[in-house]
Parts: sequence; C-alpha cells; structure tokens
Amino acid sequence: MPPTCANPLLLEWIKEIYDIAKERNSKGVTTYKRAYDSMKACPLTFSHPSEAQQLDGIGPKICDRLTEKLKEHCEANGLPPPKKPRGKARKSLSAEDLADMEEPAPAKKPRKAKPYVPSLRSGPYALILALSSLPEDSLQSLSKSQLIGLAQPHCESSFSVPNEAGKFYTAWNSMNTLVDKDLVQERGRPLRKYSLTDEGWEVARRIKAVQGGESGGKVTKGKDIGEDLRDFGNRMAETKSRESADRFVDLEDASDDLGGFDADLERVIALSKATAAKENPGDTRPGPSGQRLGGAPIDKFGTFNKSREREAPPPPKGNIVELISSPEPEATPNIPWASSSFDQDSRPFISKQPTKAHGKVPETSSYTSYLHQPPKTQLSTTHPPLQTTETPLPTFTPIVLLPGTFTVRLVLDNREVRTRDDRDYIGDQLRLLGCNPLVRPLELGDFFWVAKLHDPNLLSRHGEEGDEVALDWIVERKRLDDLVGSITDGRFFEQKHRLRRSGLAHVIYLIEEFSLSSERSTKFHEAIQSAIASTQVVNNYFVKRTQKLDETIRYLARLTRMLKGIYESKPLHLIPTNILSPVNYLPLLKHLRTHPEHSGRGYNITYPSFASLSSKSDTLTLRDVFLKMLMCTRGISGDKALAIQKVWQTPRAFVEAFEGCKSQKEREGLVEKKLGCMVGRAKIKGVLGAKVAGIWGEE
Repeated sequence: MPPTCANPLLLEWIKEIYDIAKERNSKGVTTYKRAYDSMKACPLTFSHPSEAQQLDGIGPKICDRLTEKLKEHCEANGLPPPKKPRGKARKSLSAEDLADMEEPAPAKKPRKAKPYVPSLRSGPYALILALSSLPEDSLQSLSKSQLIGLAQPHCESSFSVPNEAGKFYTAWNSMNTLVDKDLVQERGRPLRKYSLTDEGWEVARRIKAVQGGESGGKVTKGKDIGEDLRDFGNRMAETKSRESADRFVDLEDASDDLGGFDADLERVIALSKATAAKENPGDTRPGPSGQRLGGAPIDKFGTFNKSREREAPPPPKGNIVELISSPEPEATPNIPWASSSFDQDSRPFISKQPTKAHGKVPETSSYTSYLHQPPKTQLSTTHPPLQTTETPLPTFTPIVLLPGTFTVRLVLDNREVRTRDDRDYIGDQLRLLGCNPLVRPLELGDFFWVAKLHDPNLLSRHGEEGDEVALDWIVERKRLDDLVGSITDGRFFEQKHRLRRSGLAHVIYLIEEFSLSSERSTKFHEAIQSAIASTQVVNNYFVKRTQKLDETIRYLARLTRMLKGIYESKPLHLIPTNILSPVNYLPLLKHLRTHPEHSGRGYNITYPSFASLSSKSDTLTLRDVFLKMLMCTRGISGDKALAIQKVWQTPRAFVEAFEGCKSQKEREGLVEKKLGCMVGRAKIKGVLGAKVAGIWGEE
C-alpha cells in the first residue's frame, strides 16, 4: 500500500472490490477503477466511509459496502465502530459569547393588508356590481342565471363560454375568489343563490364612489381606499373623462371601455392619408401631415408633430366628424396569383333598368349614365368626362340618398364562427351589445358595413339593384393560427391583393391572439412578425390586436356605433352601376378622392356592384382562366404560366400550336423551343415541356 494514501484501509477494500469485479468481467469495472484512483489521490482522512461519497466514482452503494467492511474489521479487532457523522457540529456559545454579540435587529413591522380591488371589467368586478343592484338592507339574493344576466354587460369575458376552444375557464370561476375572500355568501341547495356580505358591500361602495368621480375622496362607511384603489380610481376617472370629452363619436353605451379606440380611429385615418400622399406627390392639398381628430397635427406616421401648428377646424354639427376617404392605393404589379382582371376586362356592370311605370330610359353612350332628376331637396351634380392617357372616365350624375332614408348595418360573414359547434356565438353577442348584424357569405373580408335603405324599392326606381350601399370600411379578422395557415398556403397575399383592388379607403386587419404550441410558435414567430410589419408598412393597412374573441366583438360593436354617427348624419352620393367596369372603377375612385372639386365628399356604389367587383370569379377574363388552367399542371408556376400566355394568348392558340406539329417529338419540344432560352423562373426545360405537351397536345 503506498504510504502517501490518507485512508489505506478504505483503499485496500476498494482494491478488493475492484479485483473481484475484474475477475467476474463485471460492467462496474470502470466505476470501481475510477473510485480506486480517486481514493488513492485523496489527501483527506475520513472518519467514516460515508464521507468518501464526495469523491468522483464513489456513490452510496460503494459507501455501504465500505461501511460493512469497517464493521467486520472493528468486530474482528475488538474496536468500537465509528459513528456516522450527522452534519457539522454547532459550536456551543457561552454566556460571555452571547454578551459580546451585537443586539438583534428589530423585528419588521407587519404589513397592513390592502383592501381588495378587483380589476376593471373583470369577472369579480362585474359580479360585485351586479349583486350591488339589490337593496343593501334586504335579504334578497340572485341565482346564477340572474346574476350572469346582470353582470355580463360589465365584464370583458364571457360568463358562459370559455375564451378559447379547448379551455374551460369562464368569468364565472371568479365567484370562487369572492366566496373565499368572504365578499359573497352563497346559500341554498340545489339552487344556489348569492348575495354580498358586509365586506362585499364595502367594496361595492368604493367602486361606485370611483365611478361617480370620487376617486380620491373618502367613502361614507369604511376605511381609506389605499394606494391600489386610488390607482384603480384614476384609471376609471381617465376613462370617464375620455368618454365625456369625446368630440367625435356619439356612443350609446357609456359602460364600454373606449381606451385607445379613438387613437385606433386616428391611426386608420392617418394611414389612409399617408397612402394618399405617397400616390399623389404633386397634390398640394393636406396629405400625410393632416389634422388629427383631436385637433393636434400629425406626421406621416400618425404621430404628433409639435413643430407644425395648425388651426383646429370648427367643431362639426352633431358632435360627429366626417372622414375624408384616401385615394386609391397604387395598382399591384402583375403577379401570378393576382392577374389584373381589372386591367383586362372592359365589360360594364349592367343593373336593372327602371320599369315602365317610372318612365322610359333614353339611349345613352356606353360610358354615360342617365338618371331621373332627384328631388329638389337633393343635390345633383353632373361630372364631365375626363380624358386621361390610360382610361377615359365616364360622365355621371350621382344618386343622392338623404339622411334618414338609410341605416348603417354591420354585415357578418357566415363563415366567421367561434367553434364548429357554436356557429352563432359572434352574431348573438353582437345582438346583446345592440348591434344587429346581417349574416351572409361575403366575397371579401370578414366584417363589412352597408347602408341599408328603409325603402327597398328606392334604388330600383333609379335603375339599381338591391337596397344596400357599400361603405368604405372593412375588417379582415385573422386568428393567430389562421394567420399562420394563410401565410403557409398563400391566402394571406392573395387576400391583401384583393383588398387593394377593392377600392375601399379604410381596411382594418384584426389579429386575434391564440395559444400556439411552443414548436409552432417558435417556427413561425418571425413569419408572423414579418407579415404584420409588411401589412402596416407596405400595404398601409391599420392592424388591430385583440386578446380574445370577446374583445373583438366589443371592438366591432363600438366601430359600428361610430360609423352610424358618421354616415347617418350626412347624405350618401351613389355612383350609378351602369357606368362601372373593371377598367374604369379604380381610376374613377382615385379621381373622385383626389380632385379638389370633390374634396370632403365620399362616393359609394351599391353592394351588389361591390360584391361583383370583389368576386374571385365574376370578373375573370379569358386570360385569367387560361393562367389558372396552366397552373393546374404540376411544375407550372405563375411565372412560367405568364411566359406561356405571352406567347400563346388563348387556350385555342395554344392547342392549335400543338396541332401544327408533325411529330410527337416536335410537340414535346415546342414549349422548350419557345421558352427554353428564358432566364430565371420562367424557363421551361424538356421534361416539363413534355408534360405540358402531354396535356395540351394529345391527339
């Protein structure tokens, strides 16, 4: 045994264990070898084998075997076995040592318990307000269904439906918190009824005092509100002041929290004006730096510009501000999934002609609209045709719809559902908020607003279809998982292109939060952020983020009330349908929105005309159909389809080119011969050319 080892007995016993394992060819040979080397190199002397566990390669099992060896050794030699140490021994302090020690630190003062303050428009907040509607001195109580009916208007979450599919938590679960804090007492079996305790009434009085503007004062009964309650009161007071000082929107329900809603509206208008200035750099009228709704100037990014002072415009009548529509955004370049059918199709949209009872319609030119003279109380303006280098604009007399003849209604796409089994949730919740939506399939967007005429025959007397006028506001809702799916399959870019071609001045992209799996969230995080940024910066669309479906529904209800106040107080000027075509629609809108003569006046079209212009199939040309047919072949991308269409303009010309070939080999090489020299993605080589020949050139 080497004399340098501090624990020769332990080293000898580990050597025996190692030799036995080596003879038996055990798998623990490596471990025992490492334990032997560690014990051999250790300079510390151990009083008990259990202390050797700190060495590398020695674990509890080896220590137990060494302890057994030590017991056998002590019994054989008549020695007392050493005791296993139980941690470090504490030094006993004498009286002198205690006297020398410093005086102990004073005990901390116990924290004063703060009063319970529920979050604004949370579940406990709504339940306390609902229960406080009962007389305080009475013994009345409310059942669950009665309580939910009274509490729901005061809460942002639903008391009956979870916020997300697959979840089970609703706002009613907060009742357990109130019962645990002894703010609510429940009694009765099996029908439970609820009422406030004395502490619950104290919280209710404080909330009502804050609502009444007494955020910093004292209540008649009880203690001071406390710092948290003062902060809560300040937040509610700010909300109340914003609502009372709102100069722009008349709201019917003051209980809604409008924090940030006016700012959202301002950013929508600022983005529209920024788009207008970008496309009309020579326009001398106010562009991106315009008048903010609150009177302060803004720059092109929608932020405050203190260096520019402007006179605030006189307050509009009826406390309503009119929104100036922005010019039509610039046309999207020709891309495979967005072939410009508007630039190729010159077919006019034919509306129903007036019946004989209303007079005969004289013959007019293809781009001139005839209209019966409006009543004397209406304004009639005839716009002369404009000759431009691109498309001649038509002459028309607008149909004027006076205030009081229509009502602004929200149109809800019937494919917008909460879950597969709960398809009516969005419409039902909107009705509870006083917004009765029209439910139908929409050609574009998820939420749209129309002016619904009280007289369903009013437009037909002017040769138009339907009884609805399309307004300039649309919302495209994307739940986070749907946004990821639309980015993956390309619908995201196709929808934005169609929104651009719709001619609508105010487009809102509403992105609703949804819990994604960690793997999916990590994979698509950058794609989501890039898509949102491009929507804001490139497309100049306003992006609204909401946390859940209920918040989305409240936002739509407030937006509907705002649009009612804007549009129902002024006349609508309607462009006749029979002068519109996919070619002149966007140039005409651009002229009407940018020309100084029409400043401050918006022009609209009927909803059937808008649906036809926005449809994926109604405005398809032969060129568009040909491109779609080509792209059905696997391997033919948009670029390749465009290259083929430039050489052979129609399907017939393409088929006739194959029929003119004398042999099968010539047919297979026809496309490669014409497009094999192309550079980039439009190049078509032999195998793909042969595949195309097999489809289009078969005899």
